[in-house]
Amino acid sequence: MKYDPGFIERLRLRLQQPLPGLDAQMRMAPPVRGREYVIPPNARRSAVLALLYPCQDQYYLAFMKRAEDGRVHSGQVCFPGGRREKEDTDYTFTALRETEEELGVPASKVAVLGPLTELYIPPSNSLVYPRVGYYPGRPQFKPDQKEVAQVLEVPLGHFLKQEVVGRHRVDVHAGNYIEAPGYTVGEHLIWGATAMIIAELMHLVREIRN
Repeated sequence: MKYDPGFIERLRLRLQQPLPGLDAQMRMAPPVRGREYVIPPNARRSAVLALLYPCQDQYYLAFMKRAEDGRVHSGQVCFPGGRREKEDTDYTFTALRETEEELGVPASKVAVLGPLTELYIPPSNSLVYPRVGYYPGRPQFKPDQKEVAQVLEVPLGHFLKQEVVGRHRVDVHAGNYIEAPGYTVGEHLIWGATAMIIAELMHLVREIRN
């Protein structure tokens, strides 16, 4: 998807309108996931940032592959983000803070375009609030070596290709496998909550692109 000077402003305006929400998210939902969940009172509140930036005459999204540490989402490809802390003023602050901590992208230089629909993740008992941000050039990533195994820079247009969408056998945790939809990015697979967030974002991209 080629660089378009008006695209970011159109996306910002679209994010202020009603979102497609669960209807878009469920297109990439694992088969074990239902449409509706009763969110437990003790669910952890978290936020992630879908960070867009221009590079090589097109738009890119930044992802990270989590370090292998034995936790539930260990080794998975995801957006930068994490748990909301008491001192965080809101979920946007959380998303920006975590992105700076994990990828080294200065929060002060990210323009937040708006929210996507919050999403409950049963395996980690997390209610995630996604935000979409824009950085005015290719960031100089400085990943946290303890949390990030690899930074993935993926052209936004990659997720518009039918051939990268498919069903795959994935290890949910500790050798338990399911077949789930996902996006292939080279040797990597993006699935689960991250794929569901991408699905909603790309629904909007299809609406507003020229």
